[in-house]
Amino acid sequence: EEDEKVSKIKVGPGLHEENSMGPLIVASATTGIQEKVDEAIVDGAECIIGGCPMPELGPNFFEPTILRNVSPSSRIWNTETFGPVAAITTFLREEDALKLANDSRSGLASYFCSNDMARVFRVADRLENGLIGINDGIMSTAVAPFGGVKESGLGREGGAQGIGEYLETKYIFLNA
Repeated sequence: EEDEKVSKIKVGPGLHEENSMGPLIVASATTGIQEKVDEAIVDGAECIIGGCPMPELGPNFFEPTILRNVSPSSRIWNTETFGPVAAITTFLREEDALKLANDSRSGLASYFCSNDMARVFRVADRLENGLIGINDGIMSTAVAPFGGVKESGLGREGGAQGIGEYLETKYIFLNA
């Protein structure tokens, strides 16, 4: 079912209204994503859909891609890809999922789905990411703080927290 939804994503220049996914920021990103996808497949991942550049659209386009059975030791799992690839692996217990999610040097964003509110708060609290999307993949907004943890950065932009980077803090102590 997911591959049917992905196949309906219209890829092309962002200025064309009919397109829902645009290019990567630089051509070298396309090459890097292709290398990671190829390595994951060699390591045993299965490409469900996509997995290739789209040179007919230009050097910065890559197909929306789903990889299944991705090894947690692969680069596509362990590094921030910043491209249209969903790298999927399985787990048996919630604790296993948290270990897989947190066993990374990066920590910009994570996403998960659940209808169990106790699980939502328990898992969100234990995920080591600056942004966490629950039951939705589009969570960024100008009024919310944006930023990661670990090697994904310090500080925030957006929201009330983002203005702090532009303010000067003064501490005054008076012993009267």
